[in-house]
Amino acid sequence: MKILIVEDERHIADGLRFNLEADGFEAQNAYNGEEALQILENAEFDAIVLDVMMPKKNGFEVAKTLRDAENYTPILMLTALGKPEDVLQGFEAGADDYLPKPFDLAIFSARLNGLLRRREWFQKESKTPISKEIFIINGKTIDFANLELESGAEKVHLTLMEAKLLRYLIEHEGQAVSRKTILEKVWDLHEDTDTRAIDNFIVRLRKLLEDAPDKPKTLLTVRGVGYKFVSSESRL
Repeated sequence: MKILIVEDERHIADGLRFNLEADGFEAQNAYNGEEALQILENAEFDAIVLDVMMPKKNGFEVAKTLRDAENYTPILMLTALGKPEDVLQGFEAGADDYLPKPFDLAIFSARLNGLLRRREWFQKESKTPISKEIFIINGKTIDFANLELESGAEKVHLTLMEAKLLRYLIEHEGQAVSRKTILEKVWDLHEDTDTRAIDNFIVRLRKLLEDAPDKPKTLLTVRGVGYKFVSSESRL
């Protein structure tokens, strides 16, 4: 498998490359955001290890650029910015996982391998197992195993964080789920942070799921609490 390491500190980038190659991966380094995007225009990778604080383009910008271009290569962000609001910004930009520096190489390896086994990792992370992986919501097919949403001829990829949020709401159908609960149970963030960041994820999910996103019937806002999933359609 091919891994792109985007890290401006060369000793870290070279060290990660050495360890990945020792584990049998093919790895390539990029030392700033612009170089990474140029490489990704001409080559495909199985995962991207992405630093945030870099010259020319930071990691948030790189992730957003890739997702806007419909490149859904799994992204593991590595950064010294470890505050909850930084983690959420990474998720909003399109990261699939986030590992603050300094980090243990064993943990890094486990998280990266988790991204490379997206189906298994997603199922493991689910708090309440669902026997079926495919749902039909408002005529749109959600495939959680492959993190895909299909509407007619259009197929859209979900980030891991979007899929985990949607799945958690489905698992608690009909219940009002608070923003604080979402932070803690879905994204494992336990420190005080701006829970309004979750609203951005709901806005995107509504655009994907609702026939009229400005008048939602499935992902409802519960004033003063959070959100609730409501659906009359059957699971496959």
